[in-house]
Amino acid sequence: MEYLRAFLVGGIICVIGQLLMDGAKLTSAHVLVLFVTLGVILTAIGIYDPIVDFGGAGATVPLPGFGYALAKGAVKGVKTSGLLGAFTGGVSAASGGVAAAIVFGYTMAVLFTPKSKK
Repeated sequence: MEYLRAFLVGGIICVIGQLLMDGAKLTSAHVLVLFVTLGVILTAIGIYDPIVDFGGAGATVPLPGFGYALAKGAVKGVKTSGLLGAFTGGVSAASGGVAAAIVFGYTMAVLFTPKSKK
């Protein structure tokens, strides 16, 4: 059942993103910024936590989940380091995911021949 909930939540997030790109003619960069920002805002007002509790990885892996991690890290940073933690907490909370994306992206670029779009 946990897999089904993750699939549903992640799928709904992806459908919303696709509808924004198709219907509102937003670029993928606009959707990226919008989703990360919404993840932070929804976490700040307490709406995203229940979504994460219900959807698990379906809510934390997509782009709003990155905003969620940033917001949670900033809150934790403020509690441990004061005002400076507001700036450093989000970065440290999301650093594992960013580092993994860089390592795996570089590995794929080395293993496979990149081709330009035509």
